[in-house]
Amino acid sequence: MGVDKERIQAAVSEILAAIGEDVNRVGLESTPKRVAEAYGEFFGGLHEDPLVHLRDSAPVGPHTGELVLLRDVAFRSICEHHLLPFLGTAHVAYLPNERVVGLGRLPAVVETISARPQLQERLTEEIAEALQEGLDPLGVLVILDAVHGCVGTRGPRQTTSSTVTMASRGALSDPVARAEIIALIAAGA
Repeated sequence: MGVDKERIQAAVSEILAAIGEDVNRVGLESTPKRVAEAYGEFFGGLHEDPLVHLRDSAPVGPHTGELVLLRDVAFRSICEHHLLPFLGTAHVAYLPNERVVGLGRLPAVVETISARPQLQERLTEEIAEALQEGLDPLGVLVILDAVHGCVGTRGPRQTTSSTVTMASRGALSDPVARAEIIALIAAGA
C-alpha cells in the first residue's frame, strides 16, 4: 500500500481551516495537492525494502580487508516528532568480506530508509543494519550529520547546530579503526 494522497489532501485542508485560513483563497487552493505529492515522496520508503539495493553485489574473493568509504551522501528525512524535515550528510563505510556492491547502491539504501518518518538515531542504526544484513561485511560504519527543522525553527531555535550520530558493526566498532575512517572523512571536508 502506498501513501493515500486523497486522505492527505483532506487532512491538509482541515489543518489550514483549523489555523484560520481560507482553504479556497488564491495561493492555498493547490496546497493540499502539493503537500500530498510531497508526502508521497517524503514517505515513499515506508513500502520499500532497502535490501533490494544490495542484491546485485559482486564477489571479490575472501576477506579483501580494504575499506570502501562513500563520503558526503546528501539525505533528507522527516522527524517523526514534529513532521519537520532534517537535512544532512551521510558517510557510509564497510569492510568487504566476500562481496562488494556498486557505489550507487549505498546512497539508494540511505534514501530508502530516510524516506520514512524517522529519528536520526534510528536512521543511523537502520542504515548500518541494512548494510550488515545485505552485504555481510567484516565491518560497517555509518555517520550522519544533520540539521533539524524542529530544532532550528521552533523551541530552542538553534539555527547553526547540527546533530551527529554514529553506528558501527564488526571490525569497524574498534575505536582505532573508526578514528582512521573519521580522519578520512574529515580530509574530504
